[in-house]
Amino acid sequence: QVQLVESGGGSVEAGGSLRLSCAASGERFSTFCMGWFRQAPGKEREGVAAIYTDGSNSYYSDSAKGRFALSQDNAKNTLYLNINTLKPEDSAMYYCAAEPRCPPMTAIQALGSKVYRYWGQGTQVTVSS
Repeated sequence: QVQLVESGGGSVEAGGSLRLSCAASGERFSTFCMGWFRQAPGKEREGVAAIYTDGSNSYYSDSAKGRFALSQDNAKNTLYLNINTLKPEDSAMYYCAAEPRCPPMTAIQALGSKVYRYWGQGTQVTVSS
């Protein structure tokens, strides 16, 4: 079993930055694949970034490239999503997901939700114009 707890969301003005955190527990963090997803009201869930926590690869959606960056602290079993130059369209609930036994994946698969068995409760990001 893996438990995921997100934090770091909030209300910010456009142009600001946030760092979302996803703290994992229950299994060996350094062998996971993990993803960040977001869902705005009335919209489908969107994968924005994903990573193999062994450092072998990371992926970003087109909407995330250039403004979103993943980082991790293996000592704290924590994955971060750094978001710069926030836009109102970034407003959404952001979810962290993890899969301890992750197969080789394409970017499309890594940014899709099917591969991940474990999900956090989400953290809300609201960006005002």
